[in-house]
Amino acid sequence: MAVPSPEPIDVVVVGAGLSGLVAAQRLRDQGLQVRVLEARDRVGGRLVTAMTPSGATVDLGGQWGGASHHRLAALVQELGLVTFPSHYDGLGLFHWHGKACRAPIASDLRQSFLFFEPEALPLERVAIDAARRLKQEFDGLVAQIPPLAPWTMEGAERLDHQTIASWMEARSDDPIAQLPLRWLALVGGSGGFGPAESSILHLAWTQAVAPQDENPESWLIHGGMGQVPQRLAQYLGESIVQKRNPVVAISQDASAVWVHGADGRSHQAAVAIVAIPPPLRSGIRFEPDLPPTQRALLQRSPMGCMVKWLAVYARPFWRERGQNGLALGDLPCLDLVADSSPPSGSPAILAGFVAGPRAIRLGQLAPAQRRAAVLADLEACWGPEAARPLDLIEQDWTQETWSTGAFTTYLSPGAWTAFGPSWRQGHGRVLWAGTEMATLWPGYGEGAILAGEEAADQALALVG
Repeated sequence: MAVPSPEPIDVVVVGAGLSGLVAAQRLRDQGLQVRVLEARDRVGGRLVTAMTPSGATVDLGGQWGGASHHRLAALVQELGLVTFPSHYDGLGLFHWHGKACRAPIASDLRQSFLFFEPEALPLERVAIDAARRLKQEFDGLVAQIPPLAPWTMEGAERLDHQTIASWMEARSDDPIAQLPLRWLALVGGSGGFGPAESSILHLAWTQAVAPQDENPESWLIHGGMGQVPQRLAQYLGESIVQKRNPVVAISQDASAVWVHGADGRSHQAAVAIVAIPPPLRSGIRFEPDLPPTQRALLQRSPMGCMVKWLAVYARPFWRERGQNGLALGDLPCLDLVADSSPPSGSPAILAGFVAGPRAIRLGQLAPAQRRAAVLADLEACWGPEAARPLDLIEQDWTQETWSTGAFTTYLSPGAWTAFGPSWRQGHGRVLWAGTEMATLWPGYGEGAILAGEEAADQALALVG
């Protein structure tokens, strides 16, 4: 039996993550009729807040806002949510060759060694100097990147055919010198890929559009970042945001677009905004099909591999020792640990990240082995007390069907210069949103908002 189709509307938005919801809100506020189709049984995409068995509220996905994330800050305030500064008071831990060294956070992140004051680390001067030279040469590349079109940079093709690893190894074989750029690939900026998986051009672009030295993890939200999409969806209403309905096909002609849901209904509109991670577009049948260059770019734009761990404690014992909960270096498992507790320190929460190929290897172990590996790293940093959390929560984003990874996509070597112009090109009456489409802070909430706003403005022009 045929399923009746809803009445035609102005715009259908595919995906109820932050970017799609922002686009829908902007269009609705302009008086347009909007419908949002979401595959999951929840909204938020990579922003999701949960409660642990002990009663702690944690963000399983994105949680931080940055010092220059003005769109996100304004939206948070508009929604009536309250922010607080990230906890960086005290000493962080740099783990290297089995030893955890306490060191202060640098006053100028541009001159830091992975956030730390270089002179405070137990590293040889020759290694620090090599790291500084490598970073300075990399920063020179970053300064030349055109954010809207990195493939047009002078020498772009040569840089796009060099992996991050090969570019570094040609300049220094010192592991300390290479560590900051390896860390940028795994966790900083886009995150989730190894130095052999992407080009030095791509890594330079991530820092041109989402610079780590601008402190993008400077504040948090009381009650969790996941409240942002939840409140946007509440504002729009259940009649607009329809969950548990994956989109399976999108067809169009010169005057209209039809978005076909898995429930058998076809939604007719003037424009469709697809606001999902780019790899998921390959699961939608397009008629007419996407251009070959867009297909080729999608095939070379996988999601990063990222697993987030959240350890909940009764009290922030690291703060009591004059430490801020930041830890990184060469821990066997965790690439980064950071304090994500509320200002009171109760509940006390450490957020840890396992990224890139290491995340895949860890995921192949049994649950008890994964847990033991994470607890061993925490104990190596803060002693036996850190190995006894009230809760230890694992969120493997590679296992999320409707994300397939985190934080965001990365491009394989050669993809920018071969197919870069297709990055933000629409497909007739189909427009793209999602944080990956942002030219500023892609991979962050700020980028998701920017991409949603831009897609909404383009839809307004098409609707007329």
